[in-house]
Amino acid sequence: MQFDVYGIGNALVDVQAQVSDEVVQKTGFEKGIMTLVDDPQQKEVLAAISDLPLNRCAGGSAANTIVGIADFGGQAAYCGKVAADEVGEFFLNDMRKTGISIDVPPTTAGQSGTCAIMITPDAQRTMITNLGVSSSLAPNDVDEEIVKCSSYVYIEGYLFTNDTTKAAAYRAIDLAKKHGTKIAFTASDPFLVNMMREEMWELIKGPVDLFFCNEEEAMSLTQKTDPIECASEIHKHSENVAITMGARGSIVMNDGQPLSVDGVDTDAVDTTGAGDMYAGGMLYGITNGLSWQQAGHLASHAAARIVSQLGARMNKKFTQSEIEELANH
Repeated sequence: MQFDVYGIGNALVDVQAQVSDEVVQKTGFEKGIMTLVDDPQQKEVLAAISDLPLNRCAGGSAANTIVGIADFGGQAAYCGKVAADEVGEFFLNDMRKTGISIDVPPTTAGQSGTCAIMITPDAQRTMITNLGVSSSLAPNDVDEEIVKCSSYVYIEGYLFTNDTTKAAAYRAIDLAKKHGTKIAFTASDPFLVNMMREEMWELIKGPVDLFFCNEEEAMSLTQKTDPIECASEIHKHSENVAITMGARGSIVMNDGQPLSVDGVDTDAVDTTGAGDMYAGGMLYGITNGLSWQQAGHLASHAAARIVSQLGARMNKKFTQSEIEELANH
């Protein structure tokens, strides 16, 4: 079977709740960013939101992107590790029901990873992540045959917070180079850029064919303040670059020219998964016959649809006629 994209990432179950600023303050975590925690800390956070209405779905950055590709009608596969527990079973079922191929066997030791997402009235999301066994994803979990049969391998930057998952990411990169599969990489988070700036530049200058980041990550990476200058600097070393700028749209660099992609007006409810869904729209587009401008336009609309609702999954999927209409816009 041929796949458009094979995603490699931390397999997490997202537990989302709409909360007040006061609830976030009480947990003691910094608002608006992702924080890694251990099991006892995660239990405290989940207890703090347990009385609120909760939304649960399979998540993690690359998983959100892969689900987006499948929702558009693309052929997608995913590589991530869960435990043989209720949370892990939920993750696998939730992914497979969208038509995603996932064949990494669950581990019998430990517990599956979770991400508690607290969404405040300003649509900001504060993510508290306990990686669980997702951090045990190893090089031998990457399926060479799927890499070979995919147009792109998509790797989330979060894998680089751990030596084992980093080795799995490099295994996917090596196999992609071996089989002529293109490599897409997402910076994932500003803290990661600060943590691994030198290594990220090595990836950009080396194997990465398509680099995704947001404006803050791009500025941190390049030490420049103008988004077009940031994109141009990264594009000197990576064939394709996409920088998202929230409601202001995005900049796509391909073949030496910056393409400006307009944002889409929407009432933001929750920014969870906006960048992930943008990457999903872009990757679906470029692997299914759209131009970079068309793919960026689709990606922008996909991100807008995500922020206008609660959670990182599209409640209302794009129909093929909508996709064609957006492509011809």
